Amino acid sequence: MNRTDDRLLPVLLICAQAVVWPGAPLVRGTVPPGSALLVAALVAVVVTAALTLRRVRPVTVLVVVAAACALGAGPLPAGAMAVLGTAGVALALFTVASERDALTVVLCAVALAAWQLLRDISLHGLSDRNGLDIVLTAVLYSTACGTGLLVRRRSRERRAAAQLLKRAESERHRLPAAERHRMERELHDVSAHHLTAVVVTAGAALGLRDRRPELAREALEFAAEAGREITRALGAVRAPAPSHEAQPPPKERLLALIAGFRRLDQQVSCEIDPLPDGGLADAAYGIVREALTNVARHAPGARTSVRVRYGDPRTDVVVTSAAPPAGAVAHGAGLGGGRGQGFLRSRAREAGGTVTTGPTAEGGWEVRAVLPGRTAVSTEPSVPRSYRLAQLAAAAGLVVQPLLPALVIRAQDASSGTPVSAGVLFALLAAAQAVALLWLRRAPRAAHGVLLGLALLWPVAMATGDYTGPVLLPPVLSLLAPCAALAADAARTVAGEPPAADGTHGEGRPRRALPVRLLKPRPALPVAAVAAHAAAATAAVLNRGTTVPVWAVAVSATAAASLAVGVACWGGAQHGRRERADRGTQNGLLAALTEEAVRDAWAERRRIAAGLETTVLSRTAGMIAEAEAGRLDMTAERAREALAAMRSLLDAVRMGETEPELRPQPTLQALDLLAHHLQATGRDIEIRRTRRVPERLSTALDLTAYHAAETLLATGGREPTTLELDAEDDMLTLTATGVPCAADPDVRERLTTRVSALGGTLTTGPPGTVRLRLPLALAPDSPDSLFSPDGPDGPFSPDNEERER
Repeated sequence: MNRTDDRLLPVLLICAQAVVWPGAPLVRGTVPPGSALLVAALVAVVVTAALTLRRVRPVTVLVVVAAACALGAGPLPAGAMAVLGTAGVALALFTVASERDALTVVLCAVALAAWQLLRDISLHGLSDRNGLDIVLTAVLYSTACGTGLLVRRRSRERRAAAQLLKRAESERHRLPAAERHRMERELHDVSAHHLTAVVVTAGAALGLRDRRPELAREALEFAAEAGREITRALGAVRAPAPSHEAQPPPKERLLALIAGFRRLDQQVSCEIDPLPDGGLADAAYGIVREALTNVARHAPGARTSVRVRYGDPRTDVVVTSAAPPAGAVAHGAGLGGGRGQGFLRSRAREAGGTVTTGPTAEGGWEVRAVLPGRTAVSTEPSVPRSYRLAQLAAAAGLVVQPLLPALVIRAQDASSGTPVSAGVLFALLAAAQAVALLWLRRAPRAAHGVLLGLALLWPVAMATGDYTGPVLLPPVLSLLAPCAALAADAARTVAGEPPAADGTHGEGRPRRALPVRLLKPRPALPVAAVAAHAAAATAAVLNRGTTVPVWAVAVSATAAASLAVGVACWGGAQHGRRERADRGTQNGLLAALTEEAVRDAWAERRRIAAGLETTVLSRTAGMIAEAEAGRLDMTAERAREALAAMRSLLDAVRMGETEPELRPQPTLQALDLLAHHLQATGRDIEIRRTRRVPERLSTALDLTAYHAAETLLATGGREPTTLELDAEDDMLTLTATGVPCAADPDVRERLTTRVSALGGTLTTGPPGTVRLRLPLALAPDSPDSLFSPDGPDGPFSPDNEERER
């Protein structure tokens, strides 16, 4: 399709040029000379061939087309290059704007306009004629650049939207598997670490029972405490917090982990650098814990060193153990399920690193992981400075080229009193309007004020430059930029401030959202524009002189300005409605994909949690009971049974099961899944839950709060979004910041419908902030049913069955 378009437009331009010249002279009976026809044909061939390659080398094509038209216009009569010299150059400039960065576009447009202006000045001087052709050419080039930039922005947004939907669809299928893998890994890490420690401690105490009876008491106390820690840790596995809660720094966590292994009579030395919070620290902690657990199982008493080095290029995590001492008994041998190496690799891979394991020359074992370091992730490479300098040099050379004849050939003395033509003044006013349009998004009020002020200067320029052309043409030209600004303002007002598709605006710069007050309708602007341009047109006509009454001129100018402004506002509003509808469609698709992904992952979590209740947790409870009863041998046996149950559960998890016919509705405990899904699609999401929020909520409140949170987060833009859950005065409060689209009437209506069913309230303000308050007075469900498959919101509960229907 692109190849057809690239060839079709140049052919149409040649046909149009042939109709203008030599077609029109031939119709009038004038036959152009053969040399002129030959020159025109050569120029047409060069321009057509260049324009067919405009998407491949747009800047080069622009230079070739402009130079060919300029060279061909010399020996040819007027109008022979009218179409190719204007529309052809504008097409090439449009392609530059739609394919290249903003600085290149500005350089090309300014250099081309300055080149043509200096060329005309060198040929005709400053006051030879009105110079309206310069203004019309500048308007044409500005239109081509603006349209190209708009097309480029729309194309980038469409590509980003398609990529976002593709990522959401991919995450829709990945999230359940990722949740299953996470629970599998966490179950292995938590259970294997603690239960292995219990088996090793109990085995050592039983072996030394006769010589050191106090070890038995310590082993029983350790087993009871480890069992309670397992229960707490597995509770966090099956219901993780959406965001990291306050916890010690990563270095202190690693030191505490190593201290725990030292209490198991493991000789561990360490060199640990401070690490930043986040995925890197979690990966390092998990790798060290798995490596030390394996040492305790297979090489008890072996000297072990832990080294964590956080540097610029990378982070090194190395755990090296020597050969076990002679006579050491490996009480934990045979307890592993063979999954540890795979989990080590997965942790390193998710953090962006690698891990290798293997024996050492001294008969020990080493685990070495290489993770990312301090160096920030490299962004898209910017354009080299030398390339920018070459662009500036080429543009300066192109601009100076028309002045070369004046520098070589002695020019005639010109009268210093010659006035500047109106065309030069018009060009300066048009350039000032273009600059104001560039500032329209950053400073809309100032830009509109400048445009209105410049409109009143066009009649002054007509009078100062002794303009003798069509009297209405300058006022019409002055109206183009304000109409474009009003159309953009109307589109932005109707559509709202759309989130940047890739989080940036322009060439990698952060895109700043407009304040909400600037997105409100401003009816005074169209009225002011009509008044200013009607006054300018009336002044221009009256200054030229007319027999029409003044009131008739004013009424006609007001009607024409009102029509132009009205059409601009209407067109902008229509564009804004289409943009808003497209964004609503995309948000609907994203919301549907998010809902499906979270529900599938939540069903997977609930399935595994149900198996967890009847396997590891029940046997861990038996281990705690035996330890509290003082039966050390039975405590060790229950710990081994819990490890075996954990292996069986992991096998069942890895095998997977078919999805239940009725999937449970997500609750607030699924907020971490929602956050992970949105973060995987490129969103910056943070969810905080204070300790004042009760652990158990009623089913209705839990479901309503989750769906309200899902709606709030789904309507957020590309800016960072924070959701905080708090409880105060018997009310559950959800406060979302960074969600400007939540003020949309449709979103507000959905939220109001949800919260009003429970007697809640919704408030907004400051801009981008929404606060929901829900009563906590509803009776909570039974704690025994929170993770039961047949509980009040379990996957097979009557309530859930009714909700699914």
